[in-house]
Amino acid sequence: MLRLDGVCLSFGDGPVLDGIGLAVPTGRLVALIGPSGCGKTTLLGLAAGALQPQAGRVENRFARTAMVFQEPRLLPWAGALDNAAFGLKAMGLARGDRRARARDILLRLGLTLRDLAKRPGALSGGMRQRVAIARALAVEPDLLLMDEPFSALDVGLRAELQALVRAEVERAGIAVLFVTHDVAEAVRLADRIVVLSPRPARVVADLASVPLAAPSAVFAEAARLLALPEVVAALAPPVRA
Repeated sequence: MLRLDGVCLSFGDGPVLDGIGLAVPTGRLVALIGPSGCGKTTLLGLAAGALQPQAGRVENRFARTAMVFQEPRLLPWAGALDNAAFGLKAMGLARGDRRARARDILLRLGLTLRDLAKRPGALSGGMRQRVAIARALAVEPDLLLMDEPFSALDVGLRAELQALVRAEVERAGIAVLFVTHDVAEAVRLADRIVVLSPRPARVVADLASVPLAAPSAVFAEAARLLALPEVVAALAPPVRA
């Protein structure tokens, strides 16, 4: 279980998070949505232990946490297989074991055997992001933190990777905290959707959800959520005088 209770954090230009409370249980995918700059990535930093709250409490009982960023952040001199196995090397696994585990995950995520030796510069953007996701999954995390990992991809590829990630999460029983600005993406993936207000971020809605696959169902549910007053208030762009 990952739990945040009454978490507050400020930087030099003012408060960022104000009394945030949320929970991510084992095996559940919680989507975090909110306007740009509201503190979603900062909240992931707290969950990862990279930042400490100035008030409130962050409790991460998971044994191993991994993170996927918006950019793949791959080693440019290493092939796809060695990039995906990088975290396993730090864990001390033998070379053959770590390459076998990374290979299996890369193939499940849609790479071919011919892709495994390719360096990042020879891979498409979608393939690079698959390698980054494989690198995180290879360490067998209990908690996966994802910071808008599909935002730079085209719509068709985004839907494909969303389905692959959801399948991997269900297969391994991983808990996921997933940051997105796309309500439809949250509907497609999440068991719960937490909506944050503009900065300083507060939780304005914590909504139960059922992951949906059919496009018509996804967009109908996204439209319903976007009509909720608390969601409208959180996500609507500010009116300028």
